[in-house]
Amino acid sequence: MKNKKVLWLSVFLMIVLFVPAAHSQDNAQAAKSDQQGGAPPTTDTQKKNVQAYIEMLRSNVRQNKAEIMGAVMLLSADDAAKFWPIYSEYDAELTKVNDQRVANIEEYARNYNEMTDQKADELVQKAINFRKARNELLAKYYERVKQSLGAVTAARFLQVEDQMLLIIDLQIASSLPLASESS
Repeated sequence: MKNKKVLWLSVFLMIVLFVPAAHSQDNAQAAKSDQQGGAPPTTDTQKKNVQAYIEMLRSNVRQNKAEIMGAVMLLSADDAAKFWPIYSEYDAELTKVNDQRVANIEEYARNYNEMTDQKADELVQKAINFRKARNELLAKYYERVKQSLGAVTAARFLQVEDQMLLIIDLQIASSLPLASESS
């Protein structure tokens, strides 16, 4: 019962932390679109703001993920000593994989107003490759945690990590405008 409470509290915290930011950004984008009748051109200031937002989000997400992971994993001191170095390696590799996603989102933003079929296909292929790489990384670290701490603990790691990644994916997806026909 205690495990369920901790898990639900963690999921609730993730929703409280991430969904309002995505919702407010989505509302701001909708308001801009209504005022301007289409997608606004990107300025240098907007680019800097987007980059700053990405960096802030990445640092906050890493900190919050580690805190939630620690609360939900319920590891003994011995198990924690084995788990956290593995998790740190995973997080470092995940950051590199996520760099692909960030670059793809930035490229999407740069090309949004002049989207072609070729560019749309290229961006989608990169997004698919990012998902494959992230799933392969999860599988790799599931095996590492399983070897070190057993399948039950590894399953818990994978479940919690997957839930957090889904929330982050939802936040990102809800803040990106849908591809539109170029004019």
